[in-house]
Parts: sequence; structure tokens; C-alpha cells
Amino acid sequence: MCGRYTMHTDVDKLIEQLKLNFAEIELTPRYNIAPTQEVPVVLETEKGRVLKAFRWGLVPHWAKDLSIGNKMINARAETLAEKPSFRSLIKSHRCLIPADGFYEWQKGDGKTKTPYFIHRKDDEPFTFAGLWAEWREKGADTPPIQTCTIITTSANELMEPLHHRMPVILPPDAREEWLNPDNEDKGALTELLVPYAGDDFEAYAVSREVNAVRNYGAELIKREQEQG
Repeated sequence: MCGRYTMHTDVDKLIEQLKLNFAEIELTPRYNIAPTQEVPVVLETEKGRVLKAFRWGLVPHWAKDLSIGNKMINARAETLAEKPSFRSLIKSHRCLIPADGFYEWQKGDGKTKTPYFIHRKDDEPFTFAGLWAEWREKGADTPPIQTCTIITTSANELMEPLHHRMPVILPPDAREEWLNPDNEDKGALTELLVPYAGDDFEAYAVSREVNAVRNYGAELIKREQEQG
């Protein structure tokens, strides 16, 4: 599962690294991004590769209301082609969700859980594989709401001690294939959704302050022994 992450990389670096043609949004440092919030996403459009803001928590076009998105912040890579909510989106509604870190909670004794921060050792940004959809309230004369979900897969060696799932992190070549609008081969696309194989990430314990969405400062990603 991926339920919280960070994005504090400046937009100029994203434009360069993700080969963006333009950004429709401004970015401010965020250290505790949570479901239902607006998040930056990258799409390949007729006008080029663009950075937009979508609501995190996918809401299919047929949904009665937005609340379904609260349960659809993640999509399992292994069942994308089977689930009605996702299978129609693989062909033409793929996106990247840029991040520079994410959190996972390791179970301890009893009900205790320790939050861990996972990021690249060089602190460079990376991208999750995502899907997106548009939803409009029935009968409402308002613009559609664009939503997204982060795809997850089985854990790699780094993540296994923390959780059995992890977000799909796409390396540069794979993210180009994922965004390519001419690629409609579902089989080839789902083959990209595998556990990240690199050893350039690390995980370390952080303060439980991250548990509360109201906390969002840079102190959340300090190593636990650095607290106080």
C-alpha cells in the first residue's frame, strides 16, 4: 500500500528530469501528502507532456459520488486487467505521479507501528505508475473532477521487512513506455508494473508525527534518532 508520500522537488527539476513541455500548476514543498488531496501528475497530451493537479483517490465515471475515491487510492498491478474500475483505463488513462519519498508503517508488538521514510539515497525525485479518470456529478453543470490512483505491486527486498506491498516505481525507460499514448498493448504495459529492482533507495524510521495529516513540515523526514 502507498498512503502517504512527499513531494518537495522544485518544478524546474521536474521539467528537466521528466521532459515536461509545461506545468499547469505551481509546486510547494509537501512532506505528508494524503488521500483526497490534490497531487501533481504527469500526462502525455496532444499539447505535449504536462504537469497537472488531480485528486488522489480514483473515482470512476460511473460512480454515484466522490466517496468511492477514499477506497481507491491504490490499484493492485496483478488485477488491473480484471477490475471494472481499472481495466478500461490501462489503454488510454495512464499517468506518472512524481514523488521524492514515501512512508510505510512497520508493525511492532501489539498495536504499535513505526513509520519509515523511503527515498532515493541521492534525494532525487522518482515516479509512481498511476491511472486517472474523470468524474462529474450527475446533472451538475460543473467541470469534471480529475482523479488518480497509485499502482502497487509486491515488495522488493528493501520493503519486505516493512510491508508486503509497495508502489510501482518506474525507472526512466519504463516511464517512457508507460506514458507513450501509442502503446496500447495491455500485456506489455502490465509487464512494467514490477517491484523496483534498484539498490539506490533506503528506508529509515521517522517520528510518529507523520501519522497526523495536520503535520506537514520537513521535520517529518528526519531520522528518528535526530528528533528533538
